[in-house]
Amino acid sequence: MRPADLESRGIPRGQLYRLVRAGLVDRRARGIYVATEHPLTAEHTLAQVAKRVPSAVFCLLTALRFHELTTQAPAEVWIALPEKARKPRLDYPRLRVARFSGPALTEGIETHRIENVELRVYSAAKTVADCFKYRNKIGLDVAVEALRDFSHHRGGATELARYARICRVTRVMQPYLDAIA
Repeated sequence: MRPADLESRGIPRGQLYRLVRAGLVDRRARGIYVATEHPLTAEHTLAQVAKRVPSAVFCLLTALRFHELTTQAPAEVWIALPEKARKPRLDYPRLRVARFSGPALTEGIETHRIENVELRVYSAAKTVADCFKYRNKIGLDVAVEALRDFSHHRGGATELARYARICRVTRVMQPYLDAIA
């Protein structure tokens, strides 16, 4: 939580700082406080980033992991921001920023609630298309694995084709779609 969240619920900042001194609450990052016994999970890390960078959308490897479409465990949290947005500065976790614009930035965003924090994550189909668009950064093998997992578990060829057009990767993806089908 942030101090402002607690104040809106009637808990003064002074009480928060007393809880920190007593060891019941940890300061995880600037402005972010967590109960000491709270487990550190991948979802907690995403909630922490969403709280600190509300305009960010989780993308690429982080979104693949969220949708369980990869075996990769990214060392960084991948977020999408507009081309001219300032890169956020966080002590933890490490961020990897991908720049998007137009419909590639605004289409396919899903909202999920984890730890009482709203997460904005690209849909599974949009994430697969993004992986082909950013194949030079994440690796073609990761993009193909995501496409294979998506095709076997989710289907949705129409939705995938729509996002491939938006991300302008239809011709790149077509041979791999033909091979999987």
